[in-house]
Amino acid sequence: MLTQLFYNQVIYSDSAEDWQLGFQDPATPIMEGIINLHHDFMFFICGISIFVSWILVRTLWHYQWTKNEYPSAMVHGTIIEIVWTITPSITLLAIAIPSFALLYSMDEIIAPAITIKTVGHQWYWSYEYSDYMNEENNTIMFESYMVPEEDLTLGQLRLLEVDNPMVIPVNTHVRLIITAADVLHSWAVPSLGIKCDAVPGRLNQSSLFVKREGLFYGQCSEICGVNHGFMPIVVEAVSLPNYISWVANKLSE
Repeated sequence: MLTQLFYNQVIYSDSAEDWQLGFQDPATPIMEGIINLHHDFMFFICGISIFVSWILVRTLWHYQWTKNEYPSAMVHGTIIEIVWTITPSITLLAIAIPSFALLYSMDEIIAPAITIKTVGHQWYWSYEYSDYMNEENNTIMFESYMVPEEDLTLGQLRLLEVDNPMVIPVNTHVRLIITAADVLHSWAVPSLGIKCDAVPGRLNQSSLFVKREGLFYGQCSEICGVNHGFMPIVVEAVSLPNYISWVANKLSE
């Protein structure tokens, strides 16, 4: 994780690291739930893998023709068939209950305080904060382009930095309205636990509740053309007073 200076504060930047195998640090309750569910599933996966591997090795060892020239003629086993039918059913049920709970919580929109419209273009993102208007009835609208490699400064991340990040306050329910202007895109930020398709002519919605300040990096996750890999996403989560100052500055521009 990197540190950057924002509003005279040192905050963390959440992005993928070299040779990283695990998840990025979670910043939302949804991402925390995804990671916890993954860890719970790994318990079942490891147990099943060990048991199946043991059965296969034992079968190869004990049923080799040199050790058992006359194999058993038994083709039926009522008890074992009942066991290998009921046990996986109970396992799937134990997995399904927390899965459905997390799935429904991801779709729930809880009284959003802020609504942001996100539009995917070839090959950049645009954002609209329609909750705020200035005296000329203009809302906050801006486009977010990737910073070219030759314009990067020390500490910035290649192919991940943008000129205008999306800014949101922490500990606030935010609703995202996501669509596209041309082809299919996908707005995805791993640390926030969100991946929502942007479909032309259709509005998809998702919610955010960021628990800590920071810079959160993502990328378009739907192949959308030749520059698909060059339309990153940056979300800056700031304190509420700093967010209000940012909104005021944007409205006065």
